[in-house]
Amino acid sequence: MRTFNPLVNPLAACLVLSLALGACGGSRPVEEGVQDGTGDGGTVTAIPLDGDDDGITGAGFATDPQDDALDRRVIYFEYDSSTLTAEAQTIVTAHANYLLANPGVTLVLEGHADERGTREYNLALGEDRARAVFRFMQARGVGLEAVRTISYGEERPAALGHDENAWNLNRRVEILYGN
Repeated sequence: MRTFNPLVNPLAACLVLSLALGACGGSRPVEEGVQDGTGDGGTVTAIPLDGDDDGITGAGFATDPQDDALDRRVIYFEYDSSTLTAEAQTIVTAHANYLLANPGVTLVLEGHADERGTREYNLALGEDRARAVFRFMQARGVGLEAVRTISYGEERPAALGHDENAWNLNRRVEILYGN
């Protein structure tokens, strides 16, 4: 049986070390290469918000509630509504505060609807939802240059299905950070 000798093949040693370190990464997934819907081939990349991916903040390993809200990038809505729930307001406030503390960071708010209703109605509802999130951020001081809204209506469901569970997951705004 052949043994691995890092001195004989330093490239292989680097590869093994890279794979080992990558397997020890943080718990937050980073979605890359999401199309921004402009049709120009641009992408929006989700980026970690706090710079440390360990979920540990300070002595005693307590998690900061602000970090928890920042980890949440989907805002859900009631049927045929663009009104933010109290939970949604907490999440959006955390993202607004992050934008204010980090000038130059931008995001896209993607509005979505479930499959019920006409295509045109659902596009308008998705836009209303994205704009409701933006208006809430704007009221907290976020500028026009930091946020872009887009609606996909029913075209990009998060869940396939024709029942209340699927519809609940599809009535949403996704928060995608850009470069």
